[in-house]
Amino acid sequence: MELPLVSIIIPIYNSEKFIAEAVESVQKQTYHNWEIILVDDCSTDNSSSIVLEMMQKDERIQFHRLNTNSGTGIARNLGVSKASGRYISFLDADDLWKPKKLEKQLNFLKENNLPFTFSYYDWIDEDGELLNKRVEAPQNLSYRQLFFCNYIGNLTGIYDVSYFGKMEISPIRKRQDWMHWLSVLKKIKKAQAVPESLAFYRIRTNSISASKLDLLKHNFAVYRNFHGYNFGVSLLCMSGFLFTQLIIKPLYCKSI
Repeated sequence: MELPLVSIIIPIYNSEKFIAEAVESVQKQTYHNWEIILVDDCSTDNSSSIVLEMMQKDERIQFHRLNTNSGTGIARNLGVSKASGRYISFLDADDLWKPKKLEKQLNFLKENNLPFTFSYYDWIDEDGELLNKRVEAPQNLSYRQLFFCNYIGNLTGIYDVSYFGKMEISPIRKRQDWMHWLSVLKKIKKAQAVPESLAFYRIRTNSISASKLDLLKHNFAVYRNFHGYNFGVSLLCMSGFLFTQLIIKPLYCKSI
């Protein structure tokens, strides 16, 4: 019996320091029926050269380039449009997967008859060293819970195209991953997590994760623009977000 193909979308922007390691973490998967679709968002470094060289050695790797710098959402959408797999998964150019990530998630989907799942993940620094922190999530994550906090690490999500179709990603430059998973849970109501860490999320000093003030601003924009709430309702939603972020989510962040 032929195993289903998994399409892995990796957007690239000036990622020469990390991209080879990210691709290699896919190549080391114990599940082998996958394709990588890399989309370069007009990098000005050697990212594309590194990828093109890797393509010559692995026919499962595709490479596409945007004509203008358009943001991660647009890059991911181009990748999704090129995908041939039954399943679509995402990985950023500076993050990594553990070797059994795909195998364990696909088994979990099949055993529980699910169209979507995600997993826990660990933090690493820019040099790939463990930061001794694991981000977990509610085992049965509801839309309401996700509404007030993005528990789903984008590098861990995987969905069944035969159930959802190819889902469009918001072109908004920030927090489009949260909006994407909200759209998933709006359809299925609850999501089950694989209850173990299957990936490494890299914390970078210039990343959105490193700026709490920017995070608040972009999350407010999700309530205001994605959900379409007025200013007052968006402020109320942000109060719920802050409560969850400060009181509830830390309960799911473990030292390892």
